[in-house]
Amino acid sequence: MALQVALSGPFLLSSCSAHRLNPLLFSQRRRCIPFSHWRFTRIKSRCFAVAASENGVFTSPEVAKSFDFSSEERIYNWWESQGYFKPNFERGSDPFVISMPPPNVTGSLHMGHAMFVTLEDIMVRYNRMKGRPTLWLPGTDHAGIATQLVVEKMLASEGIKRTELGREEFIKRVWEWKEKYGGTITNQIKRLGASCDWTREHFTLDEQLSRAVIEAFIRLHEKGLIYQGSYLVNWSPNLQTAVSDLEVEYSEEPGTLYYIKYRVAGGSRSDFLTVATTRPETLFGDVAIAVHPKDDRYSMYIGRMAIVPMTYGRLVPIISDRNVDKDFGTGVLKISPGHDHNDYFLARKLGLPILNVMNKDGTLNEVAGLYCGLDRFEARKKLWSELEETGLAVKKEPHTLRVPRSQRGGEVIEPLVSKQWFVAMEPLAEKALCAVEKGELTILPDRFLKIYNHWLSNIKDWCISRQLWWGHRIPVWYIEGKNCEEDYIVARNADEALEKAHKKYGKDVVIYQDTDVLDTWFSSALWPFSTLGWPDVSSEDFKKFYPTTMLETGHDILFFWVARMVMMGIEFTGTVPFSYVYLHGLIRDSQGRKMSKTLGNVIDPLDTIRDFGTDALRFTLALGTAGQDLNLSTERLTANKAFTNKLWNAGKFVLQNFPSQADTYAWETMLAYKFDKEESLLQLPLPECWVVSKLHILIDEVTTSYDKFFFGDVGRETYDFFWSDFADWYIEASKARLYHSGPGGDLVAPVAQAVLLYVFENVLKLLHPFMPFVTEELWQALPKRKEALMVSSWPKISLPQNANSIKKFENFQALTRAIRNARAEYSVEPAKRISASIVASEDVIQYISKEKEVLALLSRLDLQNVHFTDSPPGDANQSVHLVASEGLEAYLPLADMVDISAEVDRLSKRLSKMQREYEGLVARLNSPKFVEKAPEDVVCGVQEKAAEAEEKINLTKNRLSFLKSSVSVSQ
Repeated sequence: MALQVALSGPFLLSSCSAHRLNPLLFSQRRRCIPFSHWRFTRIKSRCFAVAASENGVFTSPEVAKSFDFSSEERIYNWWESQGYFKPNFERGSDPFVISMPPPNVTGSLHMGHAMFVTLEDIMVRYNRMKGRPTLWLPGTDHAGIATQLVVEKMLASEGIKRTELGREEFIKRVWEWKEKYGGTITNQIKRLGASCDWTREHFTLDEQLSRAVIEAFIRLHEKGLIYQGSYLVNWSPNLQTAVSDLEVEYSEEPGTLYYIKYRVAGGSRSDFLTVATTRPETLFGDVAIAVHPKDDRYSMYIGRMAIVPMTYGRLVPIISDRNVDKDFGTGVLKISPGHDHNDYFLARKLGLPILNVMNKDGTLNEVAGLYCGLDRFEARKKLWSELEETGLAVKKEPHTLRVPRSQRGGEVIEPLVSKQWFVAMEPLAEKALCAVEKGELTILPDRFLKIYNHWLSNIKDWCISRQLWWGHRIPVWYIEGKNCEEDYIVARNADEALEKAHKKYGKDVVIYQDTDVLDTWFSSALWPFSTLGWPDVSSEDFKKFYPTTMLETGHDILFFWVARMVMMGIEFTGTVPFSYVYLHGLIRDSQGRKMSKTLGNVIDPLDTIRDFGTDALRFTLALGTAGQDLNLSTERLTANKAFTNKLWNAGKFVLQNFPSQADTYAWETMLAYKFDKEESLLQLPLPECWVVSKLHILIDEVTTSYDKFFFGDVGRETYDFFWSDFADWYIEASKARLYHSGPGGDLVAPVAQAVLLYVFENVLKLLHPFMPFVTEELWQALPKRKEALMVSSWPKISLPQNANSIKKFENFQALTRAIRNARAEYSVEPAKRISASIVASEDVIQYISKEKEVLALLSRLDLQNVHFTDSPPGDANQSVHLVASEGLEAYLPLADMVDISAEVDRLSKRLSKMQREYEGLVARLNSPKFVEKAPEDVVCGVQEKAAEAEEKINLTKNRLSFLKSSVSVSQ
């Protein structure tokens, strides 16, 4: 009787859980036990003295136990010193150009920076290796509000106020701060391996970009697209400036809903409307009371007047509007257009006046009467107290508010009517929408296209002025004694402005410049072309590199930056500024939460680089999916650090098994092998033909994924091939050739050496965009390196692949797994070699038997007792029968594997224990009390355990029966 072992089920071993973490989203994909756990005796010692280590930049795996993260900066500096980051037109003429999203000059590296640097560097390194001239153009943003705040705080620590210094001296201090601290973020980005052309680095306030900003303002103004007016904006009372929508963050906070009586003029004491509001202090700015036209509770009051509380009888009309929500609060809406965005647009639609009750510092103005000068929040408390005293306060109740807060200072933002400069956006948005419709611009992933179209289709005019000192000063000059809204001059500089003023107003005119600066996003909107020389369209960089190829950034600034760049690019250059937009998601912690200092879950990239290496961090970040948030965990980083080590150890194995440098004949023999022709591929032994074919398939798949920007697929596919196919299988199989001690050993070693070198160097190329440092270090350690890996040629595609050899080796793998699983099932000692009879058809035996040494090595078989036959052996009834695949079986003599009597005793005891546990589970399930009262999931859990126990009992019984029959036969 022979016991047949299936290739699935509880006895199929998974090395994934036993020996290493799988960083590829920790999938349950199973692999065979890593062959590195099987020991071999090396017959010869071969080493290669690496010339690369002699230059002091690189270290060979032959002399270093693991990759030293501290060498990353040394490698980076070497790349930069060689000029590799600059575009090279020698190998191609179609440039790949990407503009780096300029981080704030005040910034310090965070994981968002690490994400965009990783993805953009992957694109740049891949296209550079493809032979395209690549330009990754770096720079930083002057960050108007953030930088001014930082310097003001610094001055405050010295007891100095900005206003005491004056504008000119303050700006001088900011520039001094920028020169001293502004390079921090740039140096940190370099630590991530960013292969930018730093000789072209820009700053949004440098001379070239400032000229572009002024030119853009003037051209838009000349076309009537820039205008000045008083409109409702987001106002920061502490910063004393308007802020963009992007700089306002909304948070859910506990608040209060106040119910207030508004008496109806000319009515009795019972004629009043109750208004529910979260901001009672704005009632001084009420210009109307609105109800729904079909709200029967209030229809009789429509057309009459209401008395605004605490205003000495000021009257406002009671009107009807379908936008009023009958179910919110009391169904009565107070309209305060000077302090609410919705009220503002409603008032403009209805032709209502706009009343402002707030000063720019957040205090109430003279419109508030006795409350004038009070802070808005103090006024709220006092007003409610006096409403209670006068009987106009109905009640107040807790209410969750969506509070707008300043991204920079954290204060509550105040909607406020203010005179500002605006850009009319509708004409610009139409062209940006057309660009996508015509296919001139591709947004990846395409689900963001709907968001892009929706925002541009409902766009509002853009407030571009800021009440700051640090930034691009608005190029507008006013005439002393004239109306500022009607009489002003737009010019490129003060001299031009004065010349224009003299022509229009006479020689005695006195002019002064607008004190405001432009929104930081205005200069950022020009970034793709201003950095290349615009408005000088004849500049070499503009002619060579514009339009750019790719814009990569976070999906959260699709509207605020990306769409504006598209609009401005089309407006000023006549073409979209880039062909593709690639949007990445946010990085969250392992639980999917947003990283914040409050939660204490912020992961510092520099700490991560120190502990895990830049390559492990980059590989982890790049495995995400475009547009989706990525959960970052220490487990993933640890697993990818292990991947870095695996690469290093593989490099060490390859190098240590090359011929010595002095053996010229061996090197000539080894390097004579070529793998780019089908006939040369078919001449290879089965393992070599298989791994080279798999490599060629990988190159095609990975290249396609790179071209489609499917970087997660690139990482997973390359990882799987390297760790599973190359390291777990081919490296271990190659040892049968490299350590061959019998006749012909010197003949089989060169082919294995040649394949090891060919596969390994191509894997390094495929992984280099992801993991630039360790791959460059390993590349430089390989023989015959004439250039750096980062400027080497990308592997050729459409190389020969032999499907038949792949199928044959998969059968070989199945046989090896079956034998190894059987060994593990019977607890055979790793060092013990066993006999085997391989049963198959003649054609299968032909290719399996040729790799007898490899099979014996990988399966720990006794080479002298491995037999190949087309029928079961005579001792089949005393052997473990394995079915590896259709038409391929193996018989392993049981006596070689275990002490049968001892195994019978062990399994008998195990069976008794399992039966007791099973009976206990069945007893619980037979108990009506348990089944009726226990939660459903608990009952299901017990049922599953009982079914699993029953299956194990049946398997153990079959095993015992087989062992006992074997004892009987032998007796």
